[in-house]
Amino acid sequence: MSQSTETRTKLSIAEAFDSLMREPLPLRITAYDGSAAGPEDAPYRFHVATERGLSYLMSSPDPDLALGRAYVSGDLQLFGAHPGDPYEALKVLKHGIKFRRPTPAELVTLVRSLGISHLVPPPPPPEEAPSRVRRVFEGFRHSLSRDAEAISHHYDVSNRFYEMVLGPSMTYTCAVFPHEGATLEEAQAAKYDLVARKLDLRSGQRLLDLGCGWGGMVRHAAREYGVKALGVTLSRQQAEWAQEEIKRQGLDDLAEVRHLDYRLVGEGSFDAVSSIGLTEHIGVRNYASYFGFVKDKLKPEGRLLNHCITRANSYQSTRTGEFIDRYVFPDGELAAPGRLVSAVHDAGFEVHDVENIRVHYARTLAGWCANLEANWDECVAEVGENTCRVWGLYMAGSRLAFERNEIQLHHILAAKVTDDGSNGFPLRPTW
Repeated sequence: MSQSTETRTKLSIAEAFDSLMREPLPLRITAYDGSAAGPEDAPYRFHVATERGLSYLMSSPDPDLALGRAYVSGDLQLFGAHPGDPYEALKVLKHGIKFRRPTPAELVTLVRSLGISHLVPPPPPPEEAPSRVRRVFEGFRHSLSRDAEAISHHYDVSNRFYEMVLGPSMTYTCAVFPHEGATLEEAQAAKYDLVARKLDLRSGQRLLDLGCGWGGMVRHAAREYGVKALGVTLSRQQAEWAQEEIKRQGLDDLAEVRHLDYRLVGEGSFDAVSSIGLTEHIGVRNYASYFGFVKDKLKPEGRLLNHCITRANSYQSTRTGEFIDRYVFPDGELAAPGRLVSAVHDAGFEVHDVENIRVHYARTLAGWCANLEANWDECVAEVGENTCRVWGLYMAGSRLAFERNEIQLHHILAAKVTDDGSNGFPLRPTW
């Protein structure tokens, strides 16, 4: 700006945002007061549509939560990108928006210009979960009751909504694309088969799938390998859908999905355990007890395949950001792969293979966003526009994070070794 905010008596909303930039805006910003900033021919435009939106942006100390609230509520509008897949616009934001810290005098001018009343936070959108502090009243973090509430918040949305976003596989975990031209459905089937091969599943064996979702791994193991498979999930809607699909496919004699906390599984002596996308929900401090539980459920020489999102390094916080915690995965935690490998190893397993498939998750998320965009009107009719905006924002943002190596996805394959050191593995991998 040619004139600093110290010498200005009042700034418009757009001018206020522009004054906080270290570099010229790469997009257009407009506001309900008629102000505008940024290039007129920019491919994307953010519009602060209401005073409530301005209050969301000014009142939260966390920028991601502030932007998320305003966007989810519809008070911050994005033009130039579909809300089902705002990926390209987020790339511009990520690469081009560089805030600077205002001086105390500038801060006073900004607050006076925009109104001190906007520092009072409005009620959050109804899609937002309570804060971590308030969730204490729902039980201790990762207690049975609080975990059930956290899972229900995200997964008990609408099975029809998930069918439209995830596609026919109803698989809400990272796919594995066998080649460049593979479809999302082919990649999800390839993922399940890769897990099955790593576990060396064979007819007549027993598989326990922890956090089974809609039962994709359970059905694949039963249908393709003749395995007797039990899956458990904390989502009642997932369990009901999975059981109906098992019956529809005629797999009742081999496959079962229960609405049950994994800690309450009574059976044991399984040949294999798959944990696909559950570890993110159990809490880092519970790794020891979790992998100890898994080991106790396995036969000697039984195998574990743990599939989960991980941090790119050990220096990042294990807690997710405020937007993800409030709108997507309450109480979710992520650790670096080394921490997970150590936890598996220290539980008494022998770790045999670690594979990073993060680039596959970026592609998976692109497929889900494309599905949401293609089915937008029906999705909005099913769960409401606010919820659909949450999904578009978080999936596109997650895609960008995987592409930028900010988060990763690891498979950890391990075996329960016998007392005499036998692990049941051949000399070289077969998968």
